[in-house]
Amino acid sequence: MKRTPQSQAPADADARRAIKPVICYPVDTLPEPNRATYAAARKTMELTDEVIVPPRDAQTFHVPSGNFFRIVSVDGPQVGDLNLWSADDLSERFYSGKTRALHGTHLSTGDHMWSSFPHMRPMATITYDTLDWYGFDADGGGVHDVIGTRCDPYTSRLLSGQDYHYCCHSNLTRALAFETGLPLHRAEAHVHDVLNVFMCTGFTHEKHQYFMKASPVRPGDYLEFFAEIDLLGALSTCPGGDCSTEHSSDTATCYPLRVEIYRPDSKMLLRWVPPEPSAYTRSHGV
Repeated sequence: MKRTPQSQAPADADARRAIKPVICYPVDTLPEPNRATYAAARKTMELTDEVIVPPRDAQTFHVPSGNFFRIVSVDGPQVGDLNLWSADDLSERFYSGKTRALHGTHLSTGDHMWSSFPHMRPMATITYDTLDWYGFDADGGGVHDVIGTRCDPYTSRLLSGQDYHYCCHSNLTRALAFETGLPLHRAEAHVHDVLNVFMCTGFTHEKHQYFMKASPVRPGDYLEFFAEIDLLGALSTCPGGDCSTEHSSDTATCYPLRVEIYRPDSKMLLRWVPPEPSAYTRSHGV
């Protein structure tokens, strides 16, 4: 929340505010996703596995490189918090901040989910989004954000003085610990900022506070990805349900989500090459 200014505006305040913005990371030089290859491969894909994520819980799933996966709304409007790791190395994980800097606050078809330093490569590419019609509404809200970090017990404790264990951070921690056999405290260190799947969010016009509103998702909607590398994923069904009222509580109506894994005909991927980690030397000027 912005306080009342205590400093007097200088004479050229309006001129300073009127300076045109500059895009921090122009993406014209980024490799374009091979949309034609993805589109052709999608036509041949067959369902190989599915995972149901119960309300207020999380589940892990595996996706081999060159396969697709979908997050599907099944029984009612529900948002989900997605974590991704390299299946071979938990230290390579989804980097929401850099993805936001490159692709914007909300993701959709054609956007990559980039991995953390020093790897910095596409982990997955969004190949279909049944909610891409939503765009940005009059409040500035959009769907599938990389703004919010995930609901967590630490912020909940800070704001309410109460412990809440079925927030997305804790859900993801339990799921990863169960999957890997790591102790909770070690698994927690690998849980990271998320892609808020189906969540409708933005910043208020007046104070630029992060807001959420009722998700437009309905049963049958899905967000689809192509796995650029071997992936371990974890998805939490947010305790906020469709996030129309609050999160981190037991009062919202919540529904399950389904993760579907699809394998395409390998002949359709002959022109696809898995991305290599960043070629930066890591010398850091020394």
